[in-house]
Amino acid sequence: MATAAPTLPPPLVIIETMTPVPTPAATYTPSATPPPFTIWPYTVEGLRQHHYEGGKITILDELEANEIFTRYLIEYPSDGLRITGILQAPVAGKAPFPVIVMNHGFFSRSVYLSGDGTDRAAEFLNRRGYLTISSDYRSWGDSDLGYSLFYSGLVIDVVNLLNAIPSIPQADPDRIGMWGHSMGGGVTMRALVVDPAQNPGRIKAAVLYSTVSADDADVIERWGMGCFGNVYEGERLFGCNSSDVIPDTLSADLVRAYRETAADKEMLEKIAAYYNLNYIEVPIQIHYGASDGDFIGGTPPEWSRKLQVALQEAGKDVEIYSYEGERHSFVGDEWFAFMERTSWFFDKFVK
Repeated sequence: MATAAPTLPPPLVIIETMTPVPTPAATYTPSATPPPFTIWPYTVEGLRQHHYEGGKITILDELEANEIFTRYLIEYPSDGLRITGILQAPVAGKAPFPVIVMNHGFFSRSVYLSGDGTDRAAEFLNRRGYLTISSDYRSWGDSDLGYSLFYSGLVIDVVNLLNAIPSIPQADPDRIGMWGHSMGGGVTMRALVVDPAQNPGRIKAAVLYSTVSADDADVIERWGMGCFGNVYEGERLFGCNSSDVIPDTLSADLVRAYRETAADKEMLEKIAAYYNLNYIEVPIQIHYGASDGDFIGGTPPEWSRKLQVALQEAGKDVEIYSYEGERHSFVGDEWFAFMERTSWFFDKFVK
């Protein structure tokens, strides 16, 4: 006898309608003046035309095996760099498994360890039959050092990870979702507007959790335009609390173009996913804490609501959940409610 499909638990708060935040339209008309050549590769259009690698994932070590998952330390190539990360394969069920690519938020590079920021959610999804995989990104974990302007390097690393998924025997490359927390939400949004240029329909759905703004101007206004100068110590990065790292080794022309772009609203529209939502192909689910943004490391709730309104106005499939009393990382029952909604969303569109 068939069993009725379980229903999603009632939300703490579901925002079904809301007054639009006063913002520019979520699309733009390209200027007659092209962006500086040195910045073009880091724009949305530049990243859509980027040459991405088709490498393979190599397992470096088995880190843990239990009744729920087996965790592996992995590496894969990206733009000539060696990028490390974590793969967790479910123990129960039959391969190939649907895949969730998990994009972690910002951590100081001096304390970050592979799997930080995604491990708890990965285990939850492993229990539901998903294989999870996360990139450390360039300059995090044991990955090679590499600069990243406006998240571009991180996005390239994630797209190259997507390209390498077919090399995992337990993974189903035709069933892929994406999950991003904080900075990883920004990386996710950029990947959603970039990847369809070469791989239409590959990502089936995306979940954003306490995401940074998809409008880079908001991020720069809150945290500045990045770290300049000698931020390297030996072979590791220390003391730079920003995703964008602009080392002394970059050309003076590129550093100048980066500074000028970060201060130019029209140029930032060519960088930001927010102004390129026409490229979005997948349903998006957004979660945020109503008390997030109360400290400098938090992401203001207005950023999530701003994106939701823009996606609705662009005719995209989006739903949004607010959690009263929660800040940047949820705890207790609210975290479980968030992950239940996440898993049912992926069940609907990915599994």
